[in-house]
Amino acid sequence: MNYGPAKRTVIVREYLLDVGKIQVYDNYMVSIFDEGATLTLERAYQIIGISEIHFRDKNFGIISLRKHSHAIDPTVYSYLRGLENLKAFAIVSTKDVDMHNFPIEKMFFRKPMKLFIDYRNALEWLRGRLK
Repeated sequence: MNYGPAKRTVIVREYLLDVGKIQVYDNYMVSIFDEGATLTLERAYQIIGISEIHFRDKNFGIISLRKHSHAIDPTVYSYLRGLENLKAFAIVSTKDVDMHNFPIEKMFFRKPMKLFIDYRNALEWLRGRLK
């Protein structure tokens, strides 16, 4: 699996949270959560706040780069889908648990969402959804 970013991308800002990090690019964010972290609604508000700082007036997407195992409260997706300018959500993972949980996560998000095993493919799909 290729976890590396595509060529010619520049991180606008990186945020270190207590559950991992958020890398902000021109029109998307990449989340990389720590091993064993739990993404709760309270912690999701931090991510929503970051999106409001950087993408207040423009469409954006999120890539969840799942290098480590972590837990997500599925109600987080209900709040994320409320962001009008969040147009797509990509998950990058080769873990069986993520592949098993993906259909459940997708039911909660109800916007374009796709699972990838390669970061570059996820980024290409995301950029296509933002055009």
